[in-house]
Amino acid sequence: MRGVLLTIVLCLALALAGCGGSDDSSSGSAETSADAPAESINKKPVVEVPTGPPPKELEEIELIEGTGPEAKAGDSVTVQYVLVDYKSGKEIESSWERNEPLPFTLGSSSVIPGWEQGVEGMKVGGRRELIIPPELAYGAEGAPPSIKPNATLIFVVDMVSIE
Repeated sequence: MRGVLLTIVLCLALALAGCGGSDDSSSGSAETSADAPAESINKKPVVEVPTGPPPKELEEIELIEGTGPEAKAGDSVTVQYVLVDYKSGKEIESSWERNEPLPFTLGSSSVIPGWEQGVEGMKVGGRRELIIPPELAYGAEGAPPSIKPNATLIFVVDMVSIE
């Protein structure tokens, strides 16, 4: 009798584990691409630092294609961002941590040139990774104490709104 009960308990455990596994994978595969961006830009992204030497030119990587209006010079935009040092892989700052999205006017030279170039063309609801070489960031001077001279920077930028 004890062997039968053990077999039943094991079968039930396996059946429940199987159901749990299929629910998890089906919910992930049932998630549409339209659902994913709305969820994804509502929480702080994890920034992955590429391996190898830093790029010599601005790299723009579209992580999530936005569906709203597209940013152009003269627009007032509001973004969330995470900044990571390419060399160390350490986070330098984040608007998410301050709970303070950053508003600025695109094309007004109020942000570094890498942002001017890299944010233009983003759509509301989008997320873009910018890998910015020193010449388009803070150059040979850096921005002490957090940004070292000649630092290549990685920003993950979320387009919150455009006015």
